[in-house]
Amino acid sequence: MDELEKNLLDQSREYAKRKGFVLNPNEQMLNAVIAGLAKNIKEKGKAFCPCRVNIGNEKEDAKNVCPCVFHTKEIEKDGYCKCRLFFKK
Repeated sequence: MDELEKNLLDQSREYAKRKGFVLNPNEQMLNAVIAGLAKNIKEKGKAFCPCRVNIGNEKEDAKNVCPCVFHTKEIEKDGYCKCRLFFKK
């Protein structure tokens, strides 16, 4: 895990704690999501959720930056967000 991934993981932990969520308990899946976020930062300049499709429209794609605008409703409905980074406690 590189420095960017470590920072993303720390930020995600802090966010989850503030919002009353937990991170994915499956460490392998958690690391895959964090790696996807890091890759998107390196390639696209923003932490786009790896589970979302961007269309190249800056305004529309901004909704897909993690934590995306969809995650709260997904967690309420399914117990986790689509990319499975955040889970309900």
